[in-house]
This record gives sequence, structure tokens and C-alpha cells, in this order.
Amino acid sequence: MTSDGVAVGGVDREAVARARTAAADADRVVVKAGTNSLTDGDSRLDRVKLDKLVADVMDLRRRGKEVVLVSSGAVGAGIGRLGNGEGTGSVDVEIDRGSDVIDERQALSTVGQSLLMRHYTQSFDRYDQPVAQILVTGADLDAPERFENFTNTVETLLEWGVVPVINENDAVATDELRIGDNDMLSASVAIALGVDLLVTLTDVDGVYTGNPKRDPDATVIEAVGTNYDVVRELVGDSTTTDFGGIQTKVEGARDAAESGTPAVIAGSATRDVLDRIAAGKPTGTLFVPTAGETNE
Repeated sequence: MTSDGVAVGGVDREAVARARTAAADADRVVVKAGTNSLTDGDSRLDRVKLDKLVADVMDLRRRGKEVVLVSSGAVGAGIGRLGNGEGTGSVDVEIDRGSDVIDERQALSTVGQSLLMRHYTQSFDRYDQPVAQILVTGADLDAPERFENFTNTVETLLEWGVVPVINENDAVATDELRIGDNDMLSASVAIALGVDLLVTLTDVDGVYTGNPKRDPDATVIEAVGTNYDVVRELVGDSTTTDFGGIQTKVEGARDAAESGTPAVIAGSATRDVLDRIAAGKPTGTLFVPTAGETNE
């Protein structure tokens, strides 16, 4: 079934228009940047991509919006710092970029996180925009006292005009480096902070009817709402190792939408991607807030 079919394209037009207007009018936005949006073909941190992300975030700041950035990329930064004869400094480590050994990837993230934040600080400094690092685990959002401390800190930073940059605290986590962990983290943060919009940036232009890297006929699904179950099935059928992360992005966006927050999954390489969303232009795939209803 294609995106112009009844099940996939059947979201109420008025509901889509309202959600797009709400997304454009959002005062507080969570922006999630995935690993592929920040790294190159060798899994190393790509400064050009990072600078574009920062420029896009600043488009929102210039509109007077508060922005919370949930950022992946620490492992990629660690690989670029240490790996395979390409590291800088006195340490050089042989790294299997495809390894799923959790200890190694956690260690890489600890090396890369400081480098990632240095690049963010330098990039945001071009706009005189201060940033702050916050590392969290699931326990920080689940335990009431720690959750309160987290939200109070973020609220204070936003009041000061600072952009919080949030990532998983991979050094003390066990499962946090699985594909899509920050997709669910960004949704949890969006819900916890009661933001007005969640934007997930990825290396494809939205949610497709198939895997666009393998299916030339795959098309972007404009909106997801009561058609969620059909979309989820399409995504499941199209998933491969080079497209698997889209599942958790869809789940995270749906979680936000069910809480009443519009969400957008869009391509990080799209020109002025966040400014387009803030201008109310159709961009990527829009998740319309629902009351938990589906098409089943």
C-alpha cells in the first residue's frame, strides 16, 4: 500500500493542518539528532554535519523558541579520536567499527562525549549561544527525586537562554547503546518537559512506505495518526540493518503524539529543515496528536 492509499494517507486533513500549525507555533522544542546525522561513512564525527545541525537549531532560537537538543554521536567522536591509525594524540587503538561489544562502545562514548561537546560549544559560540551538557539514564527519569532534579535543571537552563544538550550516560548504562536508544530518550524528555514539539532528525527524509535505500518506489508518508498500525506494519516489513533505526523513531514520535505533542521525523540534510517546520511547511512525516485511537 502506498502513501496515497486510504489507510496510509487517510489522516483527516483538518487534523493534519492543525498539527502542522501547532508544530509551527511551538514555543519549546526537543530536537533529536541521530548518529547518522552527525557522523561520516566511517562512523566518525562529521563537523560539517554538526555545524549544519547547530545552524538549524539557531533558526529556531532566532524565532524565540526554547530548544532542548538530544544528541547521539559520542561513539563516532570516540572512533575518530582513537581509531585505526587515524586518531590524534598519543593513543591509537584498533577498533572494529561494526563491533557490538558493549564495553568497547561504552569506552568509546566516554572518549567521544567530551570531544562532541567541545565541537558543539565551538559551533554554538559562532552565534554567542551558550550550551550545557546533561547526561542521563533511564533511572534519572524513573526515580521521582532524580526526575525532579533533571526537570528543574533543564527549566533553569531554558530560563537562562541556554541550549541543553542531552545524551545517554553510556559509561554507567548496560543496554543504552542499542539502535534507537536516544529516540526513546528524546520522546521521554519531550513528554517529561511538556514541550510543544518533538523533531527527530535522521538520514532519510521521513517515514517511507518501504526502505528508500532499497525500494525506488518507496514514498514519504506525509502524516501519521489513526493510521499508525498500518504505518508500523509497513515500517516493520521494510526494516533491514541499514534502515532498522526508523522503528524506534516511529515509536518515539508516536509516544509523543499520544501525549498530545505533535512530532516530526525529517531529514537532517534538508535545507533549513527546522526553519521549514517552524514556518508551517510540509516537511518529513508529521505525527498528529491522538487520543490513542488507531485504525484497527
